Amino acid sequence: MRTRRAGYFADWSWFERLWLLTFTVVTVYLFFALDDTFIGLCASLTGMLSVVLVAKGKTWNYYPGIINVVLYAIVAYGQKYYGEVMLNLLYFLPMQFIGLLLWRRNKVSEEKQHDVRVAVMTNRTRLYWALTCLAATVAYAWVLQAMGGALPLIDSLTAVLSIVAMIFMVKRVVEQWIVWIIIDVLTIYMWLVAFMGDGSDVSILVMWIAYLVNAVYGWLNWRSQYLLQKEGQAWVR
Repeated sequence: MRTRRAGYFADWSWFERLWLLTFTVVTVYLFFALDDTFIGLCASLTGMLSVVLVAKGKTWNYYPGIINVVLYAIVAYGQKYYGEVMLNLLYFLPMQFIGLLLWRRNKVSEEKQHDVRVAVMTNRTRLYWALTCLAATVAYAWVLQAMGGALPLIDSLTAVLSIVAMIFMVKRVVEQWIVWIIIDVLTIYMWLVAFMGDGSDVSILVMWIAYLVNAVYGWLNWRSQYLLQKEGQAWVR
């Protein structure tokens, strides 16, 4: 048992351990201090664990990710962020299982079965996805506004970018982290508005702040992994 645990956490840096511990302690403290919801607390903790594992390129990030998706959708529904609800239940949830399957098929080696191989995209592919995101955001914002949703434009943009980022994540490309950083900044604003309005869901707000820190770290870490795993450049379409 001791050997198996060491295998799971042997490659964790002190920064990664301290990062996860710090945000966990802050989240739990705010849960009690501000009388937050238990569902929000659980969503925040499972979400933070999941994104740390993604940043490390670990295939088992999807297990806490599944729990996080369901709980986060429940909290988002309470704030009328319908785009977030539909995104998580109709897209993120099934993509957790698809991602787990594809990541397992693209492990670094037999010795590192929990580590995924990463790649980068061409400039042409990046431009295609940028234009697609712009068109989809405008169309979806109109739908959310008709539904009476809160902050429809930002809700739409985060939903569209999240769909794209998840595709990038399943495809194991480094560019996913740039998209996640944009998403995190916008979503922090959304939940800050909710917190300033009724003082609730602070655990979710802290979770997204943690996501932003993790996304920056994930970008740096995946770039390093890519350079280590590839002698040349691996272009994906």
